[in-house]
Amino acid sequence: MVNIYFQTHGCSTNQSESEIMRGLLDKSGFRIVSRKGPADIIVINICTVKGETLALREIRKLKEEFPDKKLIVAGCIPPELLPKIREIMQDASLISTHNINGIIEVVEEVIHSNTVELLAKGEEQTKLCMPKIRKNPVVGIIPILSGCNFNCSYCSVNLIKGKLCSYSAESIVKEANQCLKDSCKEIWITSQDNAAYMLEKKEKSDLPLLLNNILKINKNFKLRIGMMNPSNVLPIMDELIEIYQNKNIFKFLHIPVQSGNEEILKLMNRHYKIDDFKKIIDKFRNKVPNITISTDLIVGFPTETEEQFQDSLDLIKEIRPDVLNISKFIPRPNTKAAELNQLDRRIVKERSRLLTDIFHNIARMQNERWQDWHGPILIDEKGKDNSWIGRNSSYKPVIVKGNLKLGQKISVKITNATTFDLRGTILEV
Repeated sequence: MVNIYFQTHGCSTNQSESEIMRGLLDKSGFRIVSRKGPADIIVINICTVKGETLALREIRKLKEEFPDKKLIVAGCIPPELLPKIREIMQDASLISTHNINGIIEVVEEVIHSNTVELLAKGEEQTKLCMPKIRKNPVVGIIPILSGCNFNCSYCSVNLIKGKLCSYSAESIVKEANQCLKDSCKEIWITSQDNAAYMLEKKEKSDLPLLLNNILKINKNFKLRIGMMNPSNVLPIMDELIEIYQNKNIFKFLHIPVQSGNEEILKLMNRHYKIDDFKKIIDKFRNKVPNITISTDLIVGFPTETEEQFQDSLDLIKEIRPDVLNISKFIPRPNTKAAELNQLDRRIVKERSRLLTDIFHNIARMQNERWQDWHGPILIDEKGKDNSWIGRNSSYKPVIVKGNLKLGQKISVKITNATTFDLRGTILEV
């Protein structure tokens, strides 16, 4: 029997696609293994949306560590990356995000030492209601759309994934039911922008209707809503806030701002103003107590001045997010931002360091507000050194130790807070 190992990078959509490919292969009689050593074939599912450096480094590392194993590169593979992959490994086979249902065919060819490239876009495939082997058995990841209705000047999502294509509500609800039937305790709604759901067909997002349909499922579960862009949230903000009152919703809002300066936002082609972003944050915080706010910020966008970067620092100090994903700008081929005057990499690195230091102080103070809190958490991850990670209703990570298991609900008291998590003691199992 052929052993296959998966290594996945990038977003939760990538994770879901790896889970589908594992499921399809398992159903066809291949053995999915949890370590690289016993594998005959390694599938690396890469992400290049934020740059190709990590993807190429990981491919090179696998080639050097396991020169005799066969390699399949999957995921977001732009055309300009092909020659660079071939420089590292001439006989690697390739399968893009648009073709994951062809993984069996690719593996069968690789077994016979044939090199395959399955990269054509073709018709958009609904990546739902397919066999899955989940990385985390208590988390069901459900993509609700593919592509994006934005055309940000720095981003390659449209170039790689294509135009916005929303999946039917019926198939999404069916997938949610299957996740819960498989004993998942959390459902993650994911995509490039969840608030864009059905905007290729309607003027206003159907996300609230979709969420309400999922929440009607008569099962005990928690629903996490992934990233939503500000301009698509504004028209449905009041409806979303009402939905966030549901006890089954994690009080977690991921809304990327990308810059705190209006001129830079225009260059990014982001279609909203800083005040729009602040309005969303303020209203959610006012109506949803203890909500966890997550945002994204790009440092060193082309032409960004010190004053413009200071606007970003001031914004982060003002809104005080719980989570901040910081990206150092990297020009993506065939994007408008790649044609602008680029900043010195030393400047970008220094700005990233400064923003990181400031945010770490904010994050610690935000977490310290939870000191002495007590209540239920859901164990959804195995930690280090015999610890477990659970999430409270605000999706705050709580680290505890004890004889526990995934999917278990326990009562804890917060005894300490760090920059990245809360530490708790068990009150009741």
